[in-house]
Amino acid sequence: MSADKMATTASANGAGPVNEGKDTLSPEDLSELLAAGTKEVHEKAENTQFVKDFLKGRIRKELFKLGAVALYYTYTAMEEEIERNKDHPHFAPLYFPTELHRREALARDLEYFYGPDWQSEVSCSPAAQRYVDRIHEVGQEDPVLLVSHAYTRYMGDLSGGQVLKKVAQRAMKLPSTGEGLEFYTFDGIHSAKEFKQLYRSRMNVLVLDGDTKKRLVAEAVKAFQFNMEVFDELEEIGKTIQEDVLDAGMPVHGAMGGDISKCPYYSAKMAAAGGSEYACQLAMAVLRHPTGQVLCAALAAVLAGFAAWYLM
Repeated sequence: MSADKMATTASANGAGPVNEGKDTLSPEDLSELLAAGTKEVHEKAENTQFVKDFLKGRIRKELFKLGAVALYYTYTAMEEEIERNKDHPHFAPLYFPTELHRREALARDLEYFYGPDWQSEVSCSPAAQRYVDRIHEVGQEDPVLLVSHAYTRYMGDLSGGQVLKKVAQRAMKLPSTGEGLEFYTFDGIHSAKEFKQLYRSRMNVLVLDGDTKKRLVAEAVKAFQFNMEVFDELEEIGKTIQEDVLDAGMPVHGAMGGDISKCPYYSAKMAAAGGSEYACQLAMAVLRHPTGQVLCAALAAVLAGFAAWYLM
């Protein structure tokens, strides 16, 4: 979360530039309460094994596809409830369908991965279904809590989601034109930073009492927990899938039977991290490889030539 929560000029509901916000923030502002109240669970979500592997570029394509399926059902539920409650006084200021809605983008991603009959190929997993059920429950019984779910998903998509897009594109060698990753592309938003500031300013002017704000924080924590359940479910599924892991577009060293000489990306990455042990492993791997031996011999000859020239 940015410390600067002032609203800036951005497109609001496609109606043109809007400049709104306050000069200073209060600890009681909803955006501040949500950021503080979800900090711990947010960090836990980022430290689930699935997310850590993803950020390292260790991506199983089949799990990535299943993750997109879970997102499709989640966003379908959320955007159905947003449409149902778009005129609700506690949600109407946050209604940005053109800028934010993700269902159609996810449908295009799933068509890319599963083909034109993708709808008959996918189903909602148990963890995703629990998430979906909760979204429908709050949308129908306590619509103000939709604010928490929209905040958790959309603001995350506009922040860390952009990093994940680049990692996934490189690791799975997806087209540079964006196929398979339209979920992460917000064509209706010119500046993610400015839009997030606008969105938070809209949250901060909602007329809410203290008890409602507390309930919104608690619901945002639940939203993060639902996301973690999906991550954990994907991690468990991953244990049953026999598929090479992709590491930034190259096999990781584990898929090579532990022979680091067959995985230059891994060894280079580890050496760059500053570990002397890895640097030694890299040197030994090069010396064991026939090509490396030839290169070392050539390098030695060049150095000998320079030494002879210097001593003349």
